[in-house]
Amino acid sequence: MPDLRLAGLAVAAWLAALAGLHATATASATVAAVAAGLALLTGAHLCGLLGRPAAPVRRYGWIAVAVLLGVVCGATATAARVAVRDAAPVRALLADRALVTADLVVRDDPRPIRGAAGRAATLLVRADLVRLTDAAGRRVTGTVRGLVLASDPAWRTLLPGQRATARGRLSAPRGGDLTAAVLSATGPPARHGPAPWPQRAAGTLRAGLQRACAPLPDAPGGLLPGLVVGDTSRLPPEVEEDFRATGMTHLNAVSGSNVAIVVGAVLLLARWARAGPRTAAALCVLALVGFVILVRPSPSVVRAAAMGAIGLAALATGRSRAALPALATAVTVLVLVDPELAGDPGFALSVCATGGLLLFAPGWRDALRRRGVPPGLAEALAVPAAAQLACGPVIAGISGTVSLVAVPANLLAVPVVAPATVLGVIAAVLSPVWPAGAEFAAWLASWPARWLATVAAQGARLPAGTLPWPGGVTGALLLAAVSVALLVAARRPVARRLVAVVVVGVVLGTLPVRLLAAGWPPRNWVVVACAVGQGDAVILPVAPGRAVVVDAGPEPSGVDGCLRRLGVREVSLLVVSHFHVDHVGGIAGVFRGRRVAAVATPQWSEPPYGVAQVRDAARRGGSELTPVPAGWRWRAGAVELVAVGPPYPLRGSRSDPNNNSLVLTATVGGVRILLPGDAETEEQRALLETVPAAAIRADVLKVAHHGSAYQDPEFLAAVRPAVALVCVGAGNDYGHPNPGLLDRLTRAGARVLRTDTDGDLAAVHTGAGLAVVARGTGPGRRP
Repeated sequence: MPDLRLAGLAVAAWLAALAGLHATATASATVAAVAAGLALLTGAHLCGLLGRPAAPVRRYGWIAVAVLLGVVCGATATAARVAVRDAAPVRALLADRALVTADLVVRDDPRPIRGAAGRAATLLVRADLVRLTDAAGRRVTGTVRGLVLASDPAWRTLLPGQRATARGRLSAPRGGDLTAAVLSATGPPARHGPAPWPQRAAGTLRAGLQRACAPLPDAPGGLLPGLVVGDTSRLPPEVEEDFRATGMTHLNAVSGSNVAIVVGAVLLLARWARAGPRTAAALCVLALVGFVILVRPSPSVVRAAAMGAIGLAALATGRSRAALPALATAVTVLVLVDPELAGDPGFALSVCATGGLLLFAPGWRDALRRRGVPPGLAEALAVPAAAQLACGPVIAGISGTVSLVAVPANLLAVPVVAPATVLGVIAAVLSPVWPAGAEFAAWLASWPARWLATVAAQGARLPAGTLPWPGGVTGALLLAAVSVALLVAARRPVARRLVAVVVVGVVLGTLPVRLLAAGWPPRNWVVVACAVGQGDAVILPVAPGRAVVVDAGPEPSGVDGCLRRLGVREVSLLVVSHFHVDHVGGIAGVFRGRRVAAVATPQWSEPPYGVAQVRDAARRGGSELTPVPAGWRWRAGAVELVAVGPPYPLRGSRSDPNNNSLVLTATVGGVRILLPGDAETEEQRALLETVPAAAIRADVLKVAHHGSAYQDPEFLAAVRPAVALVCVGAGNDYGHPNPGLLDRLTRAGARVLRTDTDGDLAAVHTGAGLAVVARGTGPGRRP
């Protein structure tokens, strides 16, 4: 039985730090004091100072002491950092939303994020705020962690460790970590000298790897930097979604496997050169430090590097390597040094994967070998299965799904990850001195990367490849309990056979039902509003397997999943109401595995980022892009579309892109549907003034702008819908949908349903009129 004292210490420190991030410094300090008292009492009892303990107490008592000491360490370290985060001077600036000048030190590479609707790509920069000065001359000195949100392109060129000054407005962070403030920068940064030379060197190598991958096709060219250094800036969205669906996302984030591959390659070279243990350890240390600098010290890399350093020390001293205590030591040290790691999902996945490999994989491998499985195949089967079992609860808690294809997909990926990583590192190292050699190495590495992209694409397209599961902490704990119960049951032959029979029965019983009798889409559906989060995606049926898609939501996976559930294999027309990210961010999901015949867009070409995204997707898919005016008509199969707005360009409104949305009326099977995009009060009034009321009268209304308050009552009265469908994301920050608007629609006689609580929504034409069917995939499920 392994020594669990260090493991108990690590887990307790981790959980105490995680709890402390969501509590005050005083609460964490109190918990630490109580745990310290209990540890002293328990230790005194075990030492015989408070009586002679029984044998079972002595056996497990020191584990309890280790757990209590872990609570003391984790809670104390977190309390100290939270006290700095919540310091009164910084809180005073946040309360005033002060405009400040900030002296800062960049902590990580700036990375683009999808911002709020209507904004171009925003850069997120993690930084240490060293000094804050507001307009009144108040000055706060002392390093606190901050996030900088910037849109100026000059921020892209900053490197970790670089000092700069920026001006912007402070706002409060969301909480749950050590971030003290969010700075919305109003312009470019003023640099104070160059970044440290290691970071400049790393930046040069990373840029060189990107240049070496530039001639490659999009999928392998974007995937290879992700495999090697975790840079997914060029990774196509559809490939990213395929990796997520097949449980292969960990390959796009540098983790312990990358460190093991690089250090292992150096160790093999050292042994081939007959180097001694100390020389081999020294070479591995150099490789470890260089690789960590190259990829940047992300949580998973830092954890892997710390564990690697402990292993290298064991190698240098000639002692045997104790992997589980090494992992526990690494986790404890890292959490105490940086308590924010306790809440990082990547850190959790990395630690769980390594723990699974240490605890489960060796036993499973040996069991397979005893049953006649060849050694190489036994290792290949045991490793991904153990990693998936350990990571499954975390993944389920994050995504709300359980992947059935993750183990076979990762099994197929194992043979090519090491060659791709090593060749990618070689390409990065060669890029500054021999660009042609770097391109050749990248070309060689692209072939294993192509294999990975193919495995992910085929796995993502398998029906019932993922099953729904409760999300959040509840879902994670539930899957963990199921996994532990299965592991315990598998130790007994009778129970093992029973579990195998039950699993096979469930799979054979549920998969055909899921595949053939899912009950979705309902018969005679005329429109479906997809649950894609805070965004719009509406589907109109043209013929079996063909549909019109109006908007694509914020992410590719949402609209792609909705189209798959509806059995749509071909898109006769994709209509973009306007170019905000919550309507076009998922456009790659519409094109994924489908032919899109044409793309219709509004004539108002803003914001530029959304326009470029649509043009790029249309070019990749070979689709014609056509801006359409009011009065445009289109018909195919059961669908007839008419553009009734905007009647003229609206300028100077609250949101010009919203108020120049394409407003469509659709007729499907005799049912009239109004699709107003994000049209707000100004465009709605313009429609009332310029078109007859009958032109906007509809049986089904897709409520404009996710049910915002910017709606004209007379416009809603003119539409007079029997059904109102609200496309809105759960827990959004905009206050959508507006309760007053929902009440107004309900009092007018409309049946109102929302995608955030009801999931995918379908309006159905029956002999008796209209009916509404909710698929019930939202957080507030309904039957």
